[in-house]
Amino acid sequence: MSWIDVLLGRSKSVPPNLDALFALPSAAVTLQAATGLAPTGVGAVCYRAAEGGAFATLEADVKALLGERVESLRDAYGYSWLVVRRSSDALSDLVTELHAVNSSLEDAGFGPSLLCSVAAFADTEGRRLGLVYLYKRGTFYPFAPAGGQRRDNALELQARAMLAGELRMEEDLGRWFPVWGAPGL
Repeated sequence: MSWIDVLLGRSKSVPPNLDALFALPSAAVTLQAATGLAPTGVGAVCYRAAEGGAFATLEADVKALLGERVESLRDAYGYSWLVVRRSSDALSDLVTELHAVNSSLEDAGFGPSLLCSVAAFADTEGRRLGLVYLYKRGTFYPFAPAGGQRRDNALELQARAMLAGELRMEEDLGRWFPVWGAPGL
């Protein structure tokens, strides 16, 4: 960062570290022990779809690689999701596949189109929580929908406190964007 950037208050963004996704299985153990929230086996990568044959080919290649465990959807906000489904006890495999999807998009030059990855958790009481990895920030945050357009802020803050030692948590609560309608939540 140059001295002019410091004077103008600019900062360099943190480069994404997709390997951070591999910390999710151990964080899931902590989360389950403290709250009863267990992995559901659903994870997804959210991105802005690009026009053109190269992107369509890449998306088809990812689907071919992962087979019937992956599906693509488009949400009400116009974002695309590649949803991966595994058994609820195969979080490590799910994370590996989410990493593969992200890496494939990044390696093909579509890194700027990546928005986030989500791993879904739920408990027997019906509470749901997504651990969201912000691609452009290299951080995680919890998102707990509570029905309609409401959030369970207490659960989100509890999850952040429990997982702060295991995952690089997003410090700026203003960046804890709601991912309404995210697959698995």
